[in-house]
Amino acid sequence: MNLLPLTFIFPLIGFLILAFMRDKLSEQVAAIVGVGSMLLSSLCTLFVSYTFLTTQPAGTVVEVPMWTWMQVGDFAPSFGLSFDGLALTMIGVVTGVGFLIHLFAAWYMRGEDGFGRFFSYMNLFVASMLLLVLGDNLLLLYLGWEGVGICSYLLIGFYFQDRANGRAAIKAFTITRIGDVFLAFGLFLLFREFGTLNIQEIITRAPQIFDMNNPTMILTTMMLVGGAMGKSAQLPLHSWLADAMAGPTPVSALIHAATMVTAGVYLIARMHPLFLLTPGVLLYWVGAVGALTLVVAGLCALVQTDIKRILAYSTMSQIGYMFLALGVGAWQGAIFHLMTHAFFKALLFLSSGAVILAVHHEQNIFKMGGLRKKIPLVFWCYIVGGGALAAIPWVTVGFYSKEAILWEAYATGHQFLFYMGVFGAFLTAIYTFRMIWIIFFGEEKTHAHKLSGVSYWLPLSVLLVLSTAVGAFITPPLQGVLPESVGHLLEVANQAHDKHTAEFIAMGAMLAGLIIAALLYVVDKGRMLTSFKQTRIGSALYHWCYNGLGFDALYDIVFVKPFLLIGRLFKADPIDKMWNILPMLVSAGNKALSATQTGSLRGYATSFGLGVAVLLVLVIMTVV
Repeated sequence: MNLLPLTFIFPLIGFLILAFMRDKLSEQVAAIVGVGSMLLSSLCTLFVSYTFLTTQPAGTVVEVPMWTWMQVGDFAPSFGLSFDGLALTMIGVVTGVGFLIHLFAAWYMRGEDGFGRFFSYMNLFVASMLLLVLGDNLLLLYLGWEGVGICSYLLIGFYFQDRANGRAAIKAFTITRIGDVFLAFGLFLLFREFGTLNIQEIITRAPQIFDMNNPTMILTTMMLVGGAMGKSAQLPLHSWLADAMAGPTPVSALIHAATMVTAGVYLIARMHPLFLLTPGVLLYWVGAVGALTLVVAGLCALVQTDIKRILAYSTMSQIGYMFLALGVGAWQGAIFHLMTHAFFKALLFLSSGAVILAVHHEQNIFKMGGLRKKIPLVFWCYIVGGGALAAIPWVTVGFYSKEAILWEAYATGHQFLFYMGVFGAFLTAIYTFRMIWIIFFGEEKTHAHKLSGVSYWLPLSVLLVLSTAVGAFITPPLQGVLPESVGHLLEVANQAHDKHTAEFIAMGAMLAGLIIAALLYVVDKGRMLTSFKQTRIGSALYHWCYNGLGFDALYDIVFVKPFLLIGRLFKADPIDKMWNILPMLVSAGNKALSATQTGSLRGYATSFGLGVAVLLVLVIMTVV
């Protein structure tokens, strides 16, 4: 375990070198530092994981203390690492998939301005995510949490010369900060109750201190879920993710597959003993929110024209499946889907980057077409990755993880969540088929050039293999770390009689989606959809779904415009002007009294007499 700190130290060193010397390094040297640091990190992860799996029994937690971070009264959090099966799975995804994305980026970003700056941000992004996962206390986790937040801002706004990209970065930073505030409140509550932020101490002592549905614990878990919603782009803090496509395509791959959006899933899984004490929060704030998000994202993806925005909404949907799994107690299923999703979503995003380069940075799928012969490797990557996204049975990795989640929802009796997931699978099949058909079939609308390079085909080939059923053989070592699910226990007891029923329903929905998509886009060639879109109802539905079901417009009315109105009202500083009333009154009094200074002796005598008379009256009244 002595090499464990090196997993995040190598990317951190890469960041420091690139940050301080990026203007002095050539592209080749910057790529060697950026990609090489990730290679060393992934090799350390491989060695540490092998050592852990061969020497430690299941469920073991290895603590690696380093130093005391700070000392503030009784608050003395350590800077230490904690390693178990869940951490092993997460850092394997982050470093393994992250390395492949960095390798592809060295090819994709060639010739771009800010090459060294790009890789410095990417290295820091990975280092922050690894710190988030490996930290033995919630304050260290929060440091990594904020680290991935600032890196997402820097990378989404990488092309900051375009103001739209800067606005997208600010939007992502602002919305995720809302979730971060909720998480901070949760940490304050946990420290107040436990006197520590050490994760193992909290999850061990929580069942001993709190009863089921304790109000304090309910409030705490709600705050944690609020933080998870922001980072993992779940309703209602989801609207930043589609706009985050403003960054370079490898950034999108890193955010969606290996880092940021998986942080919320990890947080809930890591703190699962707290959520087991608050089943209502787990079911409704996690499971139901995930189910609703996956349907909303699927509806939005149906009508998008930007290749990356389609994939962004698909990520939101797949994270929704992970939240659904957590909500019904399928802890291991959620992490398994997190891993498989990293494989096929990285494959799809990197493939989309290759498509974008091949067609001269065009991202509108309706301006592509006929690309399967020009870039055959990318075509097959999309077939396999899209198949995994749609959960094509038995041959793709997505089938094994998604069907396991739907079975768990069915087995626990949450039929509504199950059918929400089934409907999401139906929508996924439609928009996946639509995307692949429009991009790779039909007539060529934009001339495409062929692609080459080891950094191009090697990451795609590895991810392609992992996105097939081969990837399902990688079993996360979660025994003893996360609780067993109801569906798995039924299978062990040979009582999973309805499992095939649930699988057939889900596969039927997926197959129905593919058939409907084929009829609409292959047989009818989209004529029916075009006619429907020209009707009043069709136009309204298209506009509604294309604009994310109006969440941005709603937030603009509820939050942005009132804020701007308050800003305009306070622009003139009315508080400061209110204090000016006193000098204004004094000034007015001065002017009134100055008017009595006329220089007339007769007037002075009259006013003197009136004053004396008033004083006499007041004296007489006082005496009486």
